[in-house]
Amino acid sequence: MPRPTTSPSRDDGVTTTCPICTRPFVPVGRQRVCSAACRQAAYRRRQQAQVPAVMLPPQRSRREGTIYQCPACETRYLGTQRCPECGVFCQRVGPGGLCPSCDEPVAVADLVDGLGGRP
Repeated sequence: MPRPTTSPSRDDGVTTTCPICTRPFVPVGRQRVCSAACRQAAYRRRQQAQVPAVMLPPQRSRREGTIYQCPACETRYLGTQRCPECGVFCQRVGPGGLCPSCDEPVAVADLVDGLGGRP
């Protein structure tokens, strides 16, 4: 049999502390917050907690897969923006990579134009 205590552990009938603004208030019925503004703030906090965190992929450089061409000597480079022979900045041709047979830089646009993909 439980022992009777002299004082209750909580006296919610008298005052309660608002969990939003931490001000004491006298609850009426099942009231949990002190005002309509605190009730709105509690609602917004609950809704924000339900939004999942956006996971972004790690940032990677587009330069690594881009073909550049020197305007002076017309040499193509993969991922190099400055011509080492001429010392000028190259023009961007577009995305691409190295040719598997000759290891020369080839742009995707060159392959599509070669297949008749563009008018």
